[in-house]
Amino acid sequence: MDTPVEQKSHLKDFQARLSERLREASTAPRSARLGLLIGDQRWLVDLAEAGEIVPLPSGITTVPLTRDWFRGLVNLRGSLFGVSDLLRFSGDASTPVTKESRLLAFSSSLKVNAALLVTRMLGLHDASAWRHAPERQHWAPWAGRCLVDDDGREWFELSLSRLAADERFQTVSRV
Repeated sequence: MDTPVEQKSHLKDFQARLSERLREASTAPRSARLGLLIGDQRWLVDLAEAGEIVPLPSGITTVPLTRDWFRGLVNLRGSLFGVSDLLRFSGDASTPVTKESRLLAFSSSLKVNAALLVTRMLGLHDASAWRHAPERQHWAPWAGRCLVDDDGREWFELSLSRLAADERFQTVSRV
C-alpha cells in the first residue's frame, strides 16, 4: 500500500497526464464524423448535428394518415420524436430492421424532435484525408459530397440541418 506521499505523487502525475491530454485534444482538428449505414448506403454525419443514438425501441407508435416513410412516434427520455425512414423518404424500399438497427436523434440545436432509422452504426471516422469523388454526387439536397475512404468505399455526407429544413421532410401528413 502506498504511503500518503506516494499517493500524492501518483495523483500529481495523473493530473499532469490528464492536463496534457486535454491540451492535445483542444488543438486537434475536429474532423471526426459519425458513420452510419442506411440500407446499403454509407453516410457521414457531423457530430454537432447528431443527438442521441439509441437501440430501436419495440414501441414505435404509428400515426394514421402519414407518409409511408414516417414510421411513427417514440418517447426518448420524456420527449416525443418523429421517426423517419430516410431510405424510404428517398424513394427506395424501407430500411430493413435488424438487431443492429438504431435511432439517430437530431441534435437539440436543430430544434426539431426527429430521429432517423439507421440500419447500423459504423463508428467515428476521420474523413479529412479521404478522396472527394465529384463524379458521384447524391441527388438529394440534404446530401453533401461523396467521399471515398482508404478501402475504396463510398460515403455521402448527410446534413441533418438541411434535412430538417426540407419542406417535404416536414410534411408527414398524407392529407
